[in-house]
Amino acid sequence: MRLHRLDITAFGPFGATQSVDFDALSAAGLFLLHGPTGAGKTSVLDAVCYALYGSVPGARQSAQGMTLRSDHAAPGTRTEVTLDLTVAGRRLEITRQPPWERPKLRGKGMTTDKAQSWLREYDAAAGTWKDLSRSHQEIGEEITQLLGMSREQFCQVVLLPQGDFARFLRADAEARGRLLGRLFDTQRFAEVEKRLAERRRTTEAQVRDGDAALLADAHRMQQAAGDAMELPELSPGEPGLAETVLGAAAVARATAREQLTIAHCRLAAAESAQAAADRALADARELARLQRRFTEAQERARRLEEDADTHRAAQARMDRARKAEAVAPALELRDAAEAEHRRAAAAEARARALLPQSLADAGAAGLAAAARRAAEELGGLESARRAEQRLSDLLAERAGLDRQERADDDVLAEAESWLDGWDDRRTALQARIDTAQEAATRAEQLAGRREPAQQRLRAARLRDRLTGEADSAAAQERAARTRMLEAKAHWLDVRERRLNGIAAELAARLTDGEPCAVCGATEHPAPARKDAGHVDRAAEEQALTAYQEAEEAHTARERRLGAVREELAAATAEAGDTPTAQLTREADELERQYAEARRAASALHAAHEELRRAEQEHERRTAARQQAQLRAASRAARRDTLDRERAALETELAQARGGAASVAARAADLQRQAAQLTDAADAARLAEDTAQRLKDADARLADAAFRAGFDTPQAAADALLDDTGHRELQRRLDARHTEEAAVRAILAEADTASAARRPPAALADAEEAASAAARRLREAASARDAAARRCAELDRLSERATASVRRLAPLREEYDRVARLAALTAGTSADNERRMRLESYVLAARLEQVAAAATARLQRMSSGRYTLVHSDDRTGRGRSGLGLHVVDAWTGRERDTATLSGGETFFASLALALGLADVVTDEAGGVRLDTLFIDEGFGSLDDQTLDEVLDVLDSLRERDRSVGIVSHVPDLRRRIHAQLEVVKGRSGSVLRQRGH
Repeated sequence: MRLHRLDITAFGPFGATQSVDFDALSAAGLFLLHGPTGAGKTSVLDAVCYALYGSVPGARQSAQGMTLRSDHAAPGTRTEVTLDLTVAGRRLEITRQPPWERPKLRGKGMTTDKAQSWLREYDAAAGTWKDLSRSHQEIGEEITQLLGMSREQFCQVVLLPQGDFARFLRADAEARGRLLGRLFDTQRFAEVEKRLAERRRTTEAQVRDGDAALLADAHRMQQAAGDAMELPELSPGEPGLAETVLGAAAVARATAREQLTIAHCRLAAAESAQAAADRALADARELARLQRRFTEAQERARRLEEDADTHRAAQARMDRARKAEAVAPALELRDAAEAEHRRAAAAEARARALLPQSLADAGAAGLAAAARRAAEELGGLESARRAEQRLSDLLAERAGLDRQERADDDVLAEAESWLDGWDDRRTALQARIDTAQEAATRAEQLAGRREPAQQRLRAARLRDRLTGEADSAAAQERAARTRMLEAKAHWLDVRERRLNGIAAELAARLTDGEPCAVCGATEHPAPARKDAGHVDRAAEEQALTAYQEAEEAHTARERRLGAVREELAAATAEAGDTPTAQLTREADELERQYAEARRAASALHAAHEELRRAEQEHERRTAARQQAQLRAASRAARRDTLDRERAALETELAQARGGAASVAARAADLQRQAAQLTDAADAARLAEDTAQRLKDADARLADAAFRAGFDTPQAAADALLDDTGHRELQRRLDARHTEEAAVRAILAEADTASAARRPPAALADAEEAASAAARRLREAASARDAAARRCAELDRLSERATASVRRLAPLREEYDRVARLAALTAGTSADNERRMRLESYVLAARLEQVAAAATARLQRMSSGRYTLVHSDDRTGRGRSGLGLHVVDAWTGRERDTATLSGGETFFASLALALGLADVVTDEAGGVRLDTLFIDEGFGSLDDQTLDEVLDVLDSLRERDRSVGIVSHVPDLRRRIHAQLEVVKGRSGSVLRQRGH
């Protein structure tokens, strides 16, 4: 990937259009992007990233959309970024415009335009650009596919953030793993670990559930077998559980079958004893029954003899009742005729009491004639009754018309009053809706500005706090530097004094006759003497230790100062130079305006609803007024018709009423008279008929009594029995005859007479013996049934347990296999010696490649002193395989990268960043990255190291790369001639480009 040109308009700190010619800058291989803090150096890199991916890098990713727009841009200028580049052999041009608020073309207020994107490709044959796409998604997918890396990977390998790699050097294994995981996309390996762990938990739960079910069956078998089954304490998942359960079940089944055989034998013996006891009991019961039967028959014969007179009287009474039954029909007929005559006479008396005195003695024929005359007169009034009912209906309808007229008058008055103020009411409601709508639009516009304002305010407060911390850290760094230089000077002075007096130290160890360690002579005529300023080795080591401690303290202060300055630069870049108090006021004012707009906008829905209800009410009132007017016109015509019909009916009814209050009253009187006369005539005829029937019934009754042998009808009536008495008397006679026959039969039986002559039966002893035999039989049968159920239950549970063991066997094998794989990939298996997870193993391989690629440049930057090596050692409780150490060729020791000084950390992290860029590039399919940017960090290097670092960066041209250094270090301006300067001002920043 090679950048050719970048055009920026109204983006970040750049108010006007700015252009960058990367072809001219890249011609020298190295170019410098510099400018004061907050001018917008990083915004140039943001524009490159935004053009490619539609978003900016790192922590600035949240600053999307409208907040990318420059505050210095003119209101009508659209924010736009255009990037011309070559990637994968294709010349492309990407243009992106974020969403922005602009003034409305008509009316007042603001409106929001959506984000726009364009992708074009240069056709070398035709010499023109052709459009490829205007879709955000299609452009994003095309660029990601061509580059072969995501936005995070691009920001890490093209826009090399030195602060991130310095932290990467000092980070623990977990932090390194997170960064490498994002760059090399090892999430799929983590998903493999997760999937295996989930499968292990699933199969483990299934095995445990199967073991639990097997144990439950085993406990049920133990309960069924009782003492015949011994089961040790077992738990789900325990080895050998299935074999133990099946063995114990087999022993329990054998014991249960033996117990069932014994129970069968005992049951057979009990059944034989029960049969013998039952036979003896049956014989005793039969003897006792026959003896009781003979005794009872003798007692019944004695009672029959005592009751003989009563039986003869009852027989005579039955004979007289049978004779009287021939007279019973005549008696019933006479009683019925008498009752009917009494009812008819009473009814006649009641009917005559209602008649006028003139008709009180009239016969049935006279009463019937008077009833016919009244009915004829009543028929003549039927037409008048209909006319009277019509008049009543007419008057009711006339009253209803009057009520409707009064109601419609009220409706018309109310509707006219409401409709007179409709225009003013509708205008006021529409004004409320327009005001609320404008407030809602204003609230939406202010909502997009609130979060950026708060972010700038937080950044300004952080800037103010870090300014003081930076001054304090700088003072502490200067003091630490002074102490380090003083300690170094003291150490060098002590070392020089010791070297000067080293001969005296050697002379102090000389012994006569022993060779000198320097010259080998055994004679020592003039050994050197120690002077007053001589120091020994301990003093020198103490001075060296003090110097090293001072140097470490200075390094720590230097790192702290660099971190504070980086944070301050980031905060200043975001907050700008605006005072915090002013930003606070602006944010508070924005919040106040937003709250006011929200309050005003909240009335929009209520205003719409009120207007809708008012329009519905207007339609209802208008319709009601029209309907009331139509009903008034219809009522006038109907009222005239009813008045004419009323006059005619009143004339007709005046003739028909006579002296009554109304026709209905006159008709009611005639109808009552006709009914009374008719009832009286009918009652008179019925009384005459019933009197004659009573006389005939008396004659027939006297004749029937004489023929039956009774002197008078009353004697026959007294001899009659009712049904209940007859049945009771007949029952007593039949029972006497039956009892006599039964007693004679019993006394004549030979078995009964023979039993009576025998001794009394021993029934109690026989019953007790039979009860004992039955109890023993029940106990034996219960024991046999219990043994059979135990055998059946044990067989059923054993079969289920055997089936469960067979079913669990493949599941146990799967669980063992999955558990071993899950433990191996998770780093918890004994087979995994380094306790390394699968994702860590893959990342360790990548880190080893990165360390090898970085070492080639680090050795050159450090003049062959340092080498980066990858370590598989496990640190503390963290993951293994992601260790990173540096080997110091001067000491031959391997130490942690966190012990590097500030300058050493910079070129080590730069080498690591370049190595990582190479590895990620190869991982992405070998996409060429011809343009790289390195952001800050050069201020911590001395002149010699800076030259070595620039030589390494300059060597990147061997792979046809160009490197852009983003820094404000003044010395780099003298060393790098191709420069892009960012100059800030009140109207926004501008770019100035100088060639080589």
